[in-house]
Amino acid sequence: MTTSLLTTALGLAARAVPVLPLRAGKVPFGNCTACRNNACGGRPTMKTAGPCRCPRPCHGWAAATTDPAVVASPVWGSAWKQAEAVAYCPGGAGVTVVDLDNAAALAWARESLPATRTVPTTRGEHWIYRGAMSSVNGIREGVDLKSTMSYARWLGPGTGTMTDLPDAVRALVVKMPSPVRTAPRTVVVSVPGGGGECRHRTPTYLERGIAMAEQRIAEARSGVHATVYSTFLAVLSAHGRCGCLTAAHVGRLFVAAQSKGETVRHCNDAWANARAALGM
Repeated sequence: MTTSLLTTALGLAARAVPVLPLRAGKVPFGNCTACRNNACGGRPTMKTAGPCRCPRPCHGWAAATTDPAVVASPVWGSAWKQAEAVAYCPGGAGVTVVDLDNAAALAWARESLPATRTVPTTRGEHWIYRGAMSSVNGIREGVDLKSTMSYARWLGPGTGTMTDLPDAVRALVVKMPSPVRTAPRTVVVSVPGGGGECRHRTPTYLERGIAMAEQRIAEARSGVHATVYSTFLAVLSAHGRCGCLTAAHVGRLFVAAQSKGETVRHCNDAWANARAALGM
């Protein structure tokens, strides 16, 4: 660990910017034994620590914190000794980073997006806007959006005046698929064994199914493409024929997949292929 990394992290935390250490390769630290495969319950949002009370910085972007006592703790100290960079959760700091990774992406941004604060990177620039939104990788060649459920390297405060998150950036996120066989909320259908409301339309049943699907995708350590497809297939098989799925549910699955590095195009392809396999 260099003292400067910890000093930088503490300075950011003092300004309400949630920070975490990055190891070689610009990646977070892997889960500890107690938290492996989400056995601890994980840390679902930047607003709460979730059910896990593990003091280690081993939950990726969700480990980011503004608590100086945690950042400077002996447990985090072992991670800082191996760290090569400081990262932060843009969404937790109330900002969105448009990560521009090559010359073509930079040229596109200068023509298409309003000026804001910029930070030089190894291959391009980070354009930082005030306001949070969903994080999406690969919205176009060399362009990622980093905000909620994501992290970005801290490369300095940058230059220029930060402007509010514009509609031009929000519009970069491809609209999620339409609901599958949508039906009015008041529709009542029969179920095997007797009449009654479709069990898939019970909020608890559906919510549990979507949450389990999000968790399955989040836990994928390899074969992410296959995991995303099989998860989409399972969700459609269980919930796709009664009209209970909405665009919001599908959007949650897409966000989970994109947080693992999947592109919007792959999500759309996997969803379409799963529907085709089930004859929908």
